[in-house]
Amino acid sequence: MFPKFHGLGVAMVTPFKKNLQVDYEALVKVFNHIQTGADYVVVQGTTGESVTITKAEKKKILETVKTNNHKKIPIVYGIGGNDTKKVLEEINETNLEGVDAILSVCPYYNKPGKRGVITHFKEIADASPVPIFLYNIPSRTGINLTSDAVAELSQHPNIIGVKEASCIIEQCMEIHRDCPKDFLLISGDDVQSLPIIALGGVGVMSVVGNAYPIEFGEVIHTCLKGDFKTASNLISKFLRIDPLLYEEGNPVGVKKILEIRGIIKSYVRPPLYAATKDLEKRQIEVLKRDGFSI
Repeated sequence: MFPKFHGLGVAMVTPFKKNLQVDYEALVKVFNHIQTGADYVVVQGTTGESVTITKAEKKKILETVKTNNHKKIPIVYGIGGNDTKKVLEEINETNLEGVDAILSVCPYYNKPGKRGVITHFKEIADASPVPIFLYNIPSRTGINLTSDAVAELSQHPNIIGVKEASCIIEQCMEIHRDCPKDFLLISGDDVQSLPIIALGGVGVMSVVGNAYPIEFGEVIHTCLKGDFKTASNLISKFLRIDPLLYEEGNPVGVKKILEIRGIIKSYVRPPLYAATKDLEKRQIEVLKRDGFSI
C-alpha cells in the first residue's frame, strides 16, 4: 500500500453513446476496469473531454464515480480554466464531498505572466475546501508553469503537488529540489514516469492506464519500489503504443483501444473526431506485437 496519491492515477475517459450523450452505464464499466489497477482516479481532466462536458453532465459523472467507487480509491476532480472568477464559482457550486483533491490546469489562451498565474492559483487554493494539484501542460495552455513559480506556490498549505507534463526533466529536478519534501511531483506523461519517479516523483496521472491499469500499475509500482532495471523493461513495452494514443488527439487513441478491448465505444465529441481505420489497424498490430491483451 502506497501513501495517498502515490502510484498510478488514471485520468478517466468519458464514454459517449452514438448520439454523443454521456453513456453512464459505460462510465461505470470503464471505472470498474480502472479500479483493477489504479491507486486513484482523475475525473474530468483533459482525457475526460472536460471542455465539451456540460455542468449538469459533470455533476452526474462525479456522482456516478462516487457511487461506484467500490474500492474507495481517492478521487481527484478537474476544476480549472482561464477565468479565475469562473473557476472559483465552479468550486463553490460543486459538491466536493467524497473528492480528495482538485486538479487545476494552468490558465490558457490569455497567457498571463508569472504573477498572474501565481495569484490565480493562490485564489483557487484559498477558496477550495480540498487540496489542490497544479497542472502544467504547456503544449495545451501556451505557457509553462516554471519551477520557481511552482516553488512559490508549494508554500501554500492547500497546494499539495503538481502534475508535470512539460516533458522538461530539468524542470522536474528543480521542482523536487526547491519544493517541500512532502510536495508531490507527479508525471503527466506516461513514458516519462520512470525518469520522473527516479528523480523524486511519486507516480503518474496516466492516459494508457484507462486501457491497461494492471499492466501500467505494475510499471509504476516497480518504479516506486526502486527496481528501475525491471521497470525499464516493463515500460519499454509501452513505447510503441504510446504515440498512437495521441496521433489523432487525446482521448481519441485510448478510446479506440478501449473499444478494441470491448470495454466502451470510442465516440468523441467535436471538434475531436473518431479514430481512423488506419490508426485502429496500426494500434492492433502494435498491441499484438508487444503482447497486450486485446
